[in-house]
Amino acid sequence: MSARMSVILAFFAVVALIAGCGGDDQQGPAIQIPKTIAAPTLAVPAAGGPAWNPAAPVVVKADHGVLNQVTMVDTDSGKQINGDISPDKLTWTSKDPLTFGASYKVDAQAVNMALMSTSQSFTVNTISPDSTAYANVVPAPNLVADIGIGVGQPMVFQFTKPVVNKAEVQKHLKVTTTPNQPGAWYWTDDSNVHYRAAQYWQPGTKIHIEADVFGLDLGNGIFGAENNSADYTVHDSWVAKADGSTEVLTVFHNGEQVNSMPMSLGDPGHPSHEGPHVISAKNNSIVMDSCSYGVCKGQPGYYRETVYLDLRISNDGEFVHSAPWSVGQQGSSNVSHGCVNLSPGNAQWMFDHFNIGDVVEITNSGGGKLPIYDTYGDWEVPWDQWSAGNANG
Repeated sequence: MSARMSVILAFFAVVALIAGCGGDDQQGPAIQIPKTIAAPTLAVPAAGGPAWNPAAPVVVKADHGVLNQVTMVDTDSGKQINGDISPDKLTWTSKDPLTFGASYKVDAQAVNMALMSTSQSFTVNTISPDSTAYANVVPAPNLVADIGIGVGQPMVFQFTKPVVNKAEVQKHLKVTTTPNQPGAWYWTDDSNVHYRAAQYWQPGTKIHIEADVFGLDLGNGIFGAENNSADYTVHDSWVAKADGSTEVLTVFHNGEQVNSMPMSLGDPGHPSHEGPHVISAKNNSIVMDSCSYGVCKGQPGYYRETVYLDLRISNDGEFVHSAPWSVGQQGSSNVSHGCVNLSPGNAQWMFDHFNIGDVVEITNSGGGKLPIYDTYGDWEVPWDQWSAGNANG
């Protein structure tokens, strides 16, 4: 039996059920077929209408009949786009992903119970945005796949171009935490949106994040280039407390003190920022050059030096690192340019135990609060302000 005949017989069966029974037992059920039968029609995307957003599936509908066959092909590559016909044979919906700036040819056929058929071919042209943007995740999942992230690490989507329609974008962002820890999104600038809970993550938390932004209008002619998602695991809690009044760095593992060490914070001319800092990178060595913030060679205070065992705690040049030149001042005075100076041995211990997402809380430094944009000043924003959000601000 042909596929077309199967469809027609199924359609007749529906008509029979609707018509009901008549006559006596010898005559059996009577099927009432109208004298006038409407020709089948197809509802398709309007020709010459606006370009199609590839984030939406293409839908073909039949009226006064059922769909017999639908094919959809990318006219450039010849690739067939698969779709599903609904159980009632009235709707076909594409299910393969579509792309920007593409052209697709669709051929559809419908038939009614009188074997009257209609066919239609049409073309769907998808939009070609002025520009697209990706929603990258920070930190890169492969960077922390083996070690996990610390309890202070915010979830971050970093868009490759500024976002205007922030409130709409947030509707397409999702975070799932196990165990559940309610949180909120907050825009640190036009390209970066961060998610955190009211307090640091619980050790062992599993976090899944999604950005379903493909085809989404981000504003100013920019559309989302693709969807993105990532999974993270929070490792043990490591929090170091750097107190400028005692010049001591005290380390806590899962809430229990496990170490303390003398240190030196930023001098009065370069005070360390106060508040929770989150480790965003670690390097065995970095060349630190004062010219990066405007004090260049030949000027008073210029320096250029290779510094070892570096844990970055802000994007403003603050690190926890080895400082053998200041061992004599560690524990008694602040002499750095904003960093947490440690002896080589203590710096090695910190480097061995602290990783991305772990926390260094600085107090009594004489500096201002770590700015929210300064990777990561997230924890300086009070929870009532953070949870209220700023997408419309």
